[in-house]
Amino acid sequence: MKNLSKKDTVIPKRKPKSHKGDNGRVLIIGGSKDYVGAVALAGLAALRTGVDWVTVAVPEKVGWAINALTPDLVVKKYKGDDFCASRAKDVLKLAQGFDAVLIGNGIGMNAKQFCKTFLSKINKPCVIDADAIKAINIQSINNCILTPHKKEFNIFLKNSKLNENNYRTKLKNNIILLKGPIDTIISKNKTAYNKTGNPGMTKAGTGDVLAGLCVGFVGQGIDLFSSACNAAYINGALGDLQLKKKKGFSYIASDLLEDVKKVLK
Repeated sequence: MKNLSKKDTVIPKRKPKSHKGDNGRVLIIGGSKDYVGAVALAGLAALRTGVDWVTVAVPEKVGWAINALTPDLVVKKYKGDDFCASRAKDVLKLAQGFDAVLIGNGIGMNAKQFCKTFLSKINKPCVIDADAIKAINIQSINNCILTPHKKEFNIFLKNSKLNENNYRTKLKNNIILLKGPIDTIISKNKTAYNKTGNPGMTKAGTGDVLAGLCVGFVGQGIDLFSSACNAAYINGALGDLQLKKKKGFSYIASDLLEDVKKVLK
């Protein structure tokens, strides 16, 4: 067990003669008629880690909103307000062109069957966030980081027919990043604690930034446990910088993106 500090962050090394895409390509799947901004926050956070390319796969109306917000994300639009199960085949095919996948930001429970189908068949390292966590169990995933808060974690354990005393033996090569006042990063044989952050991190969207940081590091070839530790430490440190700059809790999730380069130095 260890408490994370800045010296524990693993920063990807860029290749001096690299070309576009050589430093990682990430796919983020999410969004719904009720949640438009989550995918954009995650995508922009992923880019700030240094990954070369981020594509967001989203319902059509969400896609147009993201196009209006930023030119930095490649947007793949799908018809309909939500992801239906029949869409999984198309998105799985799309995912083959990427180094890592994030699924769940703003996706909503109407996409539960889509998430189940997609995650049971994907062969890429994944970060699983938000409602996608509620759709799966430990038996159906492999090579993934899950980023639940306590309530989502309890639902995941129930779906897996496990409890807090025995789930670790079934983790395989998956990682849990359990969010809270102190984040806990758990593998089958390691545990780390992150104490950066403050009560302002309860703002909507900060978890999307965290998930985006996670997949950005995974997409650049950092191992899952180190990627989760990086994301937890950096996300909390960003909140602490904003608390100092704003002299209070008026900061919002998108403000965190301003200071990633300062924390990564």
